[in-house]
Amino acid sequence: MSAMYPAESIYNLIPKEEVTVQKPPRYTSKFREQVKQDTKKNKAANRTMGPAKVEVPSPEKFLLKHSKEPQLPERGDVLDFTEKPFTRKDDGRRKPQVPTKTDYPVMGIQTNTNFINSNAIENIMAVPKKPQHVYVDTRTGNKQPLETSGLVPKYVKKKDYGQTPEYLLQRNKEVKRAQQEYDDYVKERLRQGAMQQLSEEQRQTLLEGLKKNWGELHHQYQGLSVVTDTTPKKNRKERLESEMKQLERDIDHIERHKIIYIANN
Repeated sequence: MSAMYPAESIYNLIPKEEVTVQKPPRYTSKFREQVKQDTKKNKAANRTMGPAKVEVPSPEKFLLKHSKEPQLPERGDVLDFTEKPFTRKDDGRRKPQVPTKTDYPVMGIQTNTNFINSNAIENIMAVPKKPQHVYVDTRTGNKQPLETSGLVPKYVKKKDYGQTPEYLLQRNKEVKRAQQEYDDYVKERLRQGAMQQLSEEQRQTLLEGLKKNWGELHHQYQGLSVVTDTTPKKNRKERLESEMKQLERDIDHIERHKIIYIANN
């Protein structure tokens, strides 16, 4: 309520003089008079009905009805020697028109052809049509052509069917050549005494030793605490896992390779 009605004061009873606010003068462009003169000059140029000097149309050249509508040439008329008469695209395939009631069929034509015998002979001598090979891919009987389905063995009829491709023969030759070069290098190193081949007994002994080491590490790994809440426990667990993985790689490498060479130095 205090916001709507100001506080009572004795000074509010004194009449106040009304202050009149004087507005600034309205803006007037300095080109106003020039624009008025230019407008009057342009309007006063042709005050008559149209320009003063205009050719009056002749009364004989009045506008005829439908004279501005486009007119098509009549059918069959040739306007130029190089221009062909109008023909439809389907003139050769269109059926003949329905005969009118004044058109009568040709009478008096007779023939000695026995159509029953001729039709029978034609059907007897006709070559039967081969059925189209299809396959059904749905239970409702939807059919698809078999030729383009990829199920027809077309490649078995080729001349080079069953033969090894040329690029595979070339690759096999390169593999054999690389293997021969490696064998020659190994023989040369063995002849010089720089390498020696592990025997089968040494290989099995080495393999059993690696597996035994892996078993010991695995036994230690199984005895670790379930909760690894300290840094030493985490470090020991990670060390055992890395050693076991390295042993697994070595065991797999030795089992896959029957012939192993070691350097003498």
